[in-house]
Amino acid sequence: MATFRFKALEILMTRKPIEVKREENLTSDYYGMLVFDRPKMKKYLSKDSFKGICDAIDNGTTIDRKIADQVAIGMKTWAIENGATHYTHWFHPLTDGTAEKHDAFIDHSEMGGVIESFPGKLLAQQEPDASSFPSGGIRNTFEARGYTAWDVSSPAFVVGTTLCIPTIFIAYTGEALDYKAPLLKVLNAVDKAAVDVCQYFDKNVTQVTANLGWEQEYFLVDEALFIARPDLVLTGRTLMGHSSAKDQQLEDHYFASIPERVAMFMIDLENEAYKLGIPVKTRHNEVAPNQFELAPIFEEVNLANDHNQLVMDLMNKIARHHGFRVLLHEKPFSGINGSGKHNNWSLSTNTGVNLYSPGKNPKSNTQFLTFIVNTIKAVYDNQDLLRASIVSASNSHRLGANEAPPAIISTFLGTEVSAMLDQIEEMVGEKKMTPDEKTDLKLNIGRIPEILLDNTDRNRTSPFAFTGNRFEFRAVGSSANCASAMIALNSVVAAQLIQFKKDVDKLIDANVKKDEAIFQVLKRYITECKPVRFDGNGYSPEWAIEAERRGLTNIKSVPVALDAYLYKSSRKVFESLGIFNEKELEARVEVEYEKYIKKIQIEARVLGDLAINHIVPTAITYQTMLIENVKGLKMIFSDDEFNELAGARKDLIKEISNHISNIKSKTKEMIEARKVANVIEHSREKALAYEQNVKPYLEDIRYHIDKLELVVDNELWPLPKYRELLFTR
Repeated sequence: MATFRFKALEILMTRKPIEVKREENLTSDYYGMLVFDRPKMKKYLSKDSFKGICDAIDNGTTIDRKIADQVAIGMKTWAIENGATHYTHWFHPLTDGTAEKHDAFIDHSEMGGVIESFPGKLLAQQEPDASSFPSGGIRNTFEARGYTAWDVSSPAFVVGTTLCIPTIFIAYTGEALDYKAPLLKVLNAVDKAAVDVCQYFDKNVTQVTANLGWEQEYFLVDEALFIARPDLVLTGRTLMGHSSAKDQQLEDHYFASIPERVAMFMIDLENEAYKLGIPVKTRHNEVAPNQFELAPIFEEVNLANDHNQLVMDLMNKIARHHGFRVLLHEKPFSGINGSGKHNNWSLSTNTGVNLYSPGKNPKSNTQFLTFIVNTIKAVYDNQDLLRASIVSASNSHRLGANEAPPAIISTFLGTEVSAMLDQIEEMVGEKKMTPDEKTDLKLNIGRIPEILLDNTDRNRTSPFAFTGNRFEFRAVGSSANCASAMIALNSVVAAQLIQFKKDVDKLIDANVKKDEAIFQVLKRYITECKPVRFDGNGYSPEWAIEAERRGLTNIKSVPVALDAYLYKSSRKVFESLGIFNEKELEARVEVEYEKYIKKIQIEARVLGDLAINHIVPTAITYQTMLIENVKGLKMIFSDDEFNELAGARKDLIKEISNHISNIKSKTKEMIEARKVANVIEHSREKALAYEQNVKPYLEDIRYHIDKLELVVDNELWPLPKYRELLFTR
């Protein structure tokens, strides 16, 4: 194994950057060339079928069989012209990845051969085997049937030789088994709820779209070194490894010049993303060594989420062409920053207005404040649910580690917006406002564009920060499917907007004028949700104390945090909006428990294997060399000289023995703890057992391994070290 490590380093030293063929045309010339978008639909479809699919995309109308057949013919023709030989229904099961089953465009012909065939029924629906996908107990393993159904709102695309058709994935009995089905439901719900509120301010608003801009952080490591680290291969993170003498402490990697080989990878990735219509715009070095970030222009949430899933897949494929492996784990290396996926979220109207951007007059700014306040209220009332939407075994290593937001959910607004809310709270009372109060309030609201221009600094310690024209949900993990956070966030905001309209209409029905009714309700909300507003340092220990005083929760346990999905308040939100029924909700929580258990279980098994079969034998080999050395000293030196020369060596032998003994005993204890946990039938209790009784051994065993790494001969150490993994180009 040690030879493998040095062979990997030898490969690394001789590796040269792969030259990337740069596109000769402007990006706009080939952007979306592999996407069956509207211009291509217009070219390949009849006028009626083009109108039918556009109506389905824009208005949610149903596509009849005749139109589906015409769309399928046009889509197949276009795909074959672009090299496709197969098609697949591309969906997002609850594994956090994507799934696809490829079928060829062939069927029997009358002459005994085959013809290219793709009828509308195959475009609209298929029946993949659902038996091996997580279902949380919705169906038995022997009940294999599931359905995929075409999502017309997300365009089909070609990858390699396969036409990929975005679809939802549901059980035979109708329950959702994926992320996309509930996401589409919640986007419709927030659209309707937001339109109803916008009608107070602008009757021309008939549609509200939720937008998402994700910022994908990731690490790159050399493929040869990656393969020499079984823990990286099997778990996505290093389960052992002493920190490098130099890592991120000089802050010299952040925004620094991008290494040539990495730049070649980025260019290749961007070229392929552009062909698939993914508007990636920003690339840069991140804080930690070998850490980078990719970010796109904002898109509608469903499409943005599809694009993020596609980008993560592209990253993994393209990285290997450049001799890299991508690490999307939230904490692949101990002691340095992990990776998140900040979800920048906003709502916009069909009239071109961003509801989180200040307007040019008091009326539009009252609308802006209405949506700001209702969003904060939704976050405050559902803080535990939002936390549950982003927790996982991998993200738990990152949250609260002074590199990412803590487990406490709070909002950052900036000084000026906070001051505006405080003013409304103080000015608007239960009684009717005086004309002077109305004038003063409207004048101050009218100043919002001016005061916000340079006063919305970002707070990187806040999990949910307002950044001028959007909210940034910073707590989402790098490897996560954005849909999980977007389902929760859009659900709670939709439910809150519905409640806001009820509260305002109740006052209007009591003969309170509309403006006064709106401000009275906003004032009450501002007061009620004030504890969740925090503009200070979320990393500080003082904030945890202050948050507890305010009544905010700080749930650090993943299994306990997941309980929030089943709170009465959470059930009410999801079921009232039709996002999940009780069976689906309980199944999803069951899936999350299972994923947590399996990830900790795998890590424990990998660490036990490496510790006993790799690290301990290596340490014993070096210890034996020291013992032989001491024996040699004993043979050639006098007792006095020997005692003087051999003292340090004997101490080192004892130190190594101590670490070996601890590794062996703690590994044995960890295995026994795992055996006890494995017989627990209830998933939540089993997850808690893994968290409380198995997971702590991972750090305990690691401590002794990392100490051995510092003293064992470098030539013997079997695994690539941090200084090698993190500083390779």
